[in-house]
Amino acid sequence: MAEMVLFRQDVNGQDVELPGSTVALEVELQRRVEAGLEQMLGIRFLASEYPTGPWHRGRIDTLGLDENGSPVVIEFKKGSGSGVLSQAVSYLSWLDSAHHEFEALVRKVLGAEAAESIECRRPRVVCIAADFSHHDRVAVRRLPERIELVRYRMFEGGLLSLTLVDSSPGSPSAVSSRRHRVRDTVADIAPTIPAAPSPTSVGLVPECLQDLYAELDDALTAWGEVEVTTLRHYIAYRRLVNVASVIFRPKHEAILVYLRIDPDSVHLEEGFTRDMRGIGHLGTGDLEVRLGSAADLEKAAPLIRRAFEAA
Repeated sequence: MAEMVLFRQDVNGQDVELPGSTVALEVELQRRVEAGLEQMLGIRFLASEYPTGPWHRGRIDTLGLDENGSPVVIEFKKGSGSGVLSQAVSYLSWLDSAHHEFEALVRKVLGAEAAESIECRRPRVVCIAADFSHHDRVAVRRLPERIELVRYRMFEGGLLSLTLVDSSPGSPSAVSSRRHRVRDTVADIAPTIPAAPSPTSVGLVPECLQDLYAELDDALTAWGEVEVTTLRHYIAYRRLVNVASVIFRPKHEAILVYLRIDPDSVHLEEGFTRDMRGIGHLGTGDLEVRLGSAADLEKAAPLIRRAFEAA
């Protein structure tokens, strides 16, 4: 299992490893992540310690809505993740029976537009803990729900790291698939999840752009663990957060890619890149890149690399 190691230079210019630690109280981790929920995980905050009622008899640590409109249940564990996975997954039964309650909460906290964009069929579970067992990882590969196991570490200076340890894209019926699954002992013993419908097979990609999109898809999924989610109007490429969103413009024979990059850090070129801050658009990402040819895609490659290296 990969472990994040951080170094800093001492006064002599020598690299010194920063020792990682866990929080003293679970609530410290919860409040820290909730305060930066959208920046860290691409999830909009809805509620903390949300009661699920007398039938389900529980309190969801954190309830949110992600950038693709999916309800998200987040559970925290300051130490190992023992029990946190089963608890979090059990709350999905509450979501199944509380669509109207959840919609009312979104409407109250985030507004009518967010409430109308809810994708109740695609809920997510995010478990954040100091570590996860081999059995947790095997369970994630077998369960049909969308689950992410995220390991945290605290470092001096207030640094917090979040590392995606393992994830499941959800059942085959969901229009989502994860590319480039990590090959390890867990993958060897877990069953292969059938591929979900591709964007081309569900008719989202116009015929005139299929060849260019195939090349773009290769470029966007060449960076390790990437989940590809086909939504009604766009295709999202995400890790812990959306890194790129793809939209098709067949009349102009162009593909628009919205990248999670600060436009101020890019030399904008008219007709190729555009600052989308303050401009309403489908998908997520502040930098628009317009692709009409393989040459455009080649020119966009450094920007795609930057987006994924920063994710």
